[in-house]
Amino acid sequence: MFLTSLTSGHDLDRAVVVGDEAVSRAELVDRAGRFAAGIPGDGPVAVHATASLDTVVAVTGCILAGVPVVPVPPDSGPAERGHVLRDSGATAWAGDRPDGVDLPAVVPGGAAVSLREIDPERTAMLLYTSGTTGAPKGAQLSGRAIASGLDGLFDVWDWTPDDTVVHGLPLFHVHGLILGVLGALRRGSRVVHTVKPQPARYAAAGGTMYFGVPTVWNRIVEDPESARALGRARLLVSGSAPLPATLFERIAGLTGQAPVERYGMTETMITLSARASGERRAGWVGMPVPGAETRLLPAADGETGEVPDDGETVGRLEVRGPMLFGGYLNRPDANDECWAGDGWFRTGNLAVREPGGFHRIVGRESTDLIKSGGYRIGSGEIEAVLMDHPGVAEVAVVGAPDPDLGQRIVAFVVGEGTAEALIDHVASQLSWHKRPREVVFVDALPRNPMGKVQKKLLGQ
Repeated sequence: MFLTSLTSGHDLDRAVVVGDEAVSRAELVDRAGRFAAGIPGDGPVAVHATASLDTVVAVTGCILAGVPVVPVPPDSGPAERGHVLRDSGATAWAGDRPDGVDLPAVVPGGAAVSLREIDPERTAMLLYTSGTTGAPKGAQLSGRAIASGLDGLFDVWDWTPDDTVVHGLPLFHVHGLILGVLGALRRGSRVVHTVKPQPARYAAAGGTMYFGVPTVWNRIVEDPESARALGRARLLVSGSAPLPATLFERIAGLTGQAPVERYGMTETMITLSARASGERRAGWVGMPVPGAETRLLPAADGETGEVPDDGETVGRLEVRGPMLFGGYLNRPDANDECWAGDGWFRTGNLAVREPGGFHRIVGRESTDLIKSGGYRIGSGEIEAVLMDHPGVAEVAVVGAPDPDLGQRIVAFVVGEGTAEALIDHVASQLSWHKRPREVVFVDALPRNPMGKVQKKLLGQ
C-alpha cells in the first residue's frame, strides 16, 4: 500500500482539513477503514468527487481495500458520466447520487478493515482524460506509479512531514487529488483543502506549500493583501497550464519568492519541475524529477536522432519512468499510438530544452506545430507572449495555409488593441519569424465541454 505513513505521520487533531471539516490521521484511517469494509466485491468504485471530506475518505478507503477508485467530476453531464461508469466497469458508487446512476451505494461497515499488503502493480486509480475529440479515456495508475511520482516530488520540493499543503483544486485530477491530498497523506504532512481556491481562504490557511493553476494565481495577485500573506510559505507551485511571464513576476513581487513551475500529464504524473532549492525561471518547467527521463525527437517526419539542446529547436517530447501509467483501459488503439517502445511515452507535447537541462513546453503536436518558412514553431510559445499583453484576454494561435510560407501564423484574440501592436509585441519578445502574420479579433474562442479550445474550428 503506497499510503505507508497513514498511521505514522503527525496525528494532529486537524491533520486533514476540507473546508469546515477536519479529522486527525487516526480518525481518517478509521473512517476510511469502515468505508473499505463496506465495498462490495473488488470494484472499481466510482466516487462522486466533490470538494469534501467524504471524497477524501472514500478515495482513501478504496486504496486501503486495494480496489480501483474512479473519481467522477461532480459537474460531468449524463453522457460523460455514463461513459465513465460503463467504460470503467464500476460496481459501486460513493457520494451524492445524480440522476441516472443506479449502481449500489457503498455503505460503511461497523468496523474498519485491517491494513494489509496490496499488490503495488494493481490499478489503484482510473482517471479519465479529456481530449478535443472522442470520449474520455481511462488512464490506469498503479499504486507503484503513484508512489514513485510522489516520492520524486518529495525530493525536488524538499517536502517534509512538517509541511502544511494548501490548495482548493478539484479532487478528480492528478494536481488536486494525487499531489494535493495523497501526496500529503503519503508524506505524513498536513493538508488543508479550501474547497474554493479563493485568495482570502489561501491566505488564512497558514500553509508552507501552496498549489494553484494560473487562474488561481491570477486571482491571488489581484488581492495584494492575500498575496503578501503567502510570503510566509516556503513554496508556491503552479501547474496544469502555462504561467504567463508577467504573472510569474507579479507573484514574485508580492510574495517575495518566484513560483515553482512543473509539467505533467494524467498519464505521467509530474515528470519535470523546477527545484525548491534551485533556479525558478518564468516559462520553463525545469528538469526531470528523480526517476524520470526525457528526450526530444525531431518534429519533422523522416529525421532521426534527438534535437539539439539549444533552447530554440522544437522537438516532440517523450518521457519514461516508474511514475507512468499502465495504459488506457479498453483502448488498444490509443495504447499502440502513445507508446514508442522501450518504455517511452509520446506525450503529444512540443518542447525545447536548453544546455542546462531546463525544458519549456511550446504546445501540442496535433494542433500547435506550425511549419512556416522552413521553421517549426510551437504556437504555445507565441500564445504565452500574447497573454502578457494587457489588451489580450484570451488567445489561440494557429497555422493557416499560405502559398509562400507553407503556413502563416494567425492569432485569434479576445481583447482589444490593434493587430500591429500585438504583432510588434511578439516580435519584440521572440524571434522575428515567430511573429503573427495576421491577428483576428473575435468575441470568444470555440471550446469543447471541458473548456479546451478547439483550434480546428478557428477560421471556419
